[in-house]
Amino acid sequence: MIIKPIKTPELIRQVAGVEAAAWGMKPPGTVPDHLLTAIVNNGGLLLGAYDGDQLIGFTLGWLGTVSSVESRLAADQLKLVSHMTGVLSGYRDQRIGYRLKLAQRDWALAQGLDLVTWTYDPLESRNGYLNIYLLGCTCQTYLRDYYGEMTDLMNEGIASDRFQVEWWIKGTHVHRRVSEELERKESVKTIDQLIKDGTQLLNPAKMKPGSVPLLSEPPIEPSSPRVLVEIPTDFQAIRNENLESAVAWRFHTRMIFESLFAGEYQVVDFIYQRGDTPRGFYLLKKQTS
Repeated sequence: MIIKPIKTPELIRQVAGVEAAAWGMKPPGTVPDHLLTAIVNNGGLLLGAYDGDQLIGFTLGWLGTVSSVESRLAADQLKLVSHMTGVLSGYRDQRIGYRLKLAQRDWALAQGLDLVTWTYDPLESRNGYLNIYLLGCTCQTYLRDYYGEMTDLMNEGIASDRFQVEWWIKGTHVHRRVSEELERKESVKTIDQLIKDGTQLLNPAKMKPGSVPLLSEPPIEPSSPRVLVEIPTDFQAIRNENLESAVAWRFHTRMIFESLFAGEYQVVDFIYQRGDTPRGFYLLKKQTS
């Protein structure tokens, strides 16, 4: 596999096919070729991952400034807005998205940038693992129904709530995470160890073999500077099996994250607990002055 910029009309035309396959998008949901052409010819970045001549993944971004939801940051803070990163389903779990993001980081560093931001669905554990655990992003911005009603196969019927993550690409935390690259070892403590050390699990799911995880209502009020929030490890399976349950997970976690972010908590890690019944957790820490 090689990663290279996508610039020519012939290569740009291949991107829509990856979008359609990765997200189940249908025109006009895919990004138009003429818009991609304008972006890459005016300072934007479109990188492709190739298996031979086949485009198997891409990442798209452009230069931007901080938005109104990022009032914590200086108004003149420049950043790379990373809008989309997608990989064909047959090539997932091979760290291709991870390698695309590292190539994106190299490009942003060469431009003298400190910050890359993007959005993703916080209930997609695969993306939480990549963005928070592997890449070292942090998050304290929750966006309700950010894209409005969506009609692709992954999002239809569910409010398009999103995390907006911050990737401080020159920071020690990010450097430590990405420097280990593909050989990095799983060194995070287990959930039981974290709880024993005083971390508070706010919403333990009810786990039943052969069934989707059920909500534990209501969530516990945070009283520790370190808390865990559980999410399903396969949100799409829940969505396909029981849309009502998926909607309930959306509103349940929306309430928790909005409350935590208002209370100065920040997402700092994602923990995927393997086993016969895998479980996924965000770790948040209360920020101090």
